[in-house]
Amino acid sequence: MTQSMIRPVTPADYREYARRRLPGFLFHYIDGAANEERTADRNQSDFGRWQLRQRVMRDVSGVSTAARLAGEDVALPLALAPVGLTGMFARRGEASAGRAAARVGVPMGLSTVSICSIREVQAAGPAVWFQLYMLRDRDLVLQLLEQAWESGVRTLLFTVDLAMEGVRHRDIRSGMVGSTLRARLGRAWQIVSHPRWVWDVGLRGRPHTFGNLGFFDTASNDLNAYKSFIAGQFDRAVTWEDIGWLREHWQGRLYIKGVLCEEDARAAAERGADGVVVSNHGGRQLDEVSSTIGKLPEVVAAVGDQLEVLLDGGVRSGLDIVRAVALGARGVLIGRPFVYALAARGEAGVHDLLATLQHEMTVAMALMGVTQVNELNPDCLQYCGPERV
Repeated sequence: MTQSMIRPVTPADYREYARRRLPGFLFHYIDGAANEERTADRNQSDFGRWQLRQRVMRDVSGVSTAARLAGEDVALPLALAPVGLTGMFARRGEASAGRAAARVGVPMGLSTVSICSIREVQAAGPAVWFQLYMLRDRDLVLQLLEQAWESGVRTLLFTVDLAMEGVRHRDIRSGMVGSTLRARLGRAWQIVSHPRWVWDVGLRGRPHTFGNLGFFDTASNDLNAYKSFIAGQFDRAVTWEDIGWLREHWQGRLYIKGVLCEEDARAAAERGADGVVVSNHGGRQLDEVSSTIGKLPEVVAAVGDQLEVLLDGGVRSGLDIVRAVALGARGVLIGRPFVYALAARGEAGVHDLLATLQHEMTVAMALMGVTQVNELNPDCLQYCGPERV
């Protein structure tokens, strides 16, 4: 079947569109993961360990996917995850995705290293959650926090699983990283062989700098200079004690993103976090760790009565959202799926993908005999995976 005959509906459909429309190194950057990418694969496949329980002869005339996340009403228990460089996948990508999120009624996470600034995305209309990395330059962190607060952001996602960048073999193979002549020529060829991207993103999507770091002077106003600066700024010495410092300077809601075990979840609760995001960075950091859905029950059992627990990684359908919520997550974040849709069809693609996820969730709830999100619980599922120890 040719591309022109396909109407993209699912994340897999949008992924195929994105693969054809993006320069190869950009597609593999968003599509790839760490090492052999086994954790990224398990993030998706492990959802299949839980089957949905069908129930009949119940009044499901008023099914609603409405929920509350981070103290705000949302149309469904989902937020767009913060994804760095989103503005390289579509023209002013973060703002376009933000408009789609606002139309549907879900929040948008914005990366420290986004192309569009917080203000530009806020102007698009969504509730913005700002994602923060702890940098060595604490004055720079304070400037980011101040910028977020003044822009109206009240929810902070503090990402803690990036003490070092993961080993991403695909980025080397594709030419995404590397300063050799061969790598530079490879990137150049991939770019010029995608004229649609060159026109829409490369030319009309400028500037391609990190919008939230516009106040930082660099000798060269280009993306590589910013990337090098940030890479040198990741602080490997961050500990739980730094949460206290962060709490002193951030008065809004604080979520710790990158928790994958009950011990770290309890530590987050003890330090005054409002929530945790069960996350392994989409399998992009440490390969061969557990899937997020596999660890969700453990984290919920440990802190679910104290904190709001969210999940990201592997969500590809409304059925996956149902599974995650039934297992105790308040909601989920999606990253790759919305970026695929954005690269394929811009704002319209993200909107239609979110609408599909909501419809899938509505149908699943109705056929499970459930009308409200808060009615979903473990009894709505049947575990069919390997025997648990």
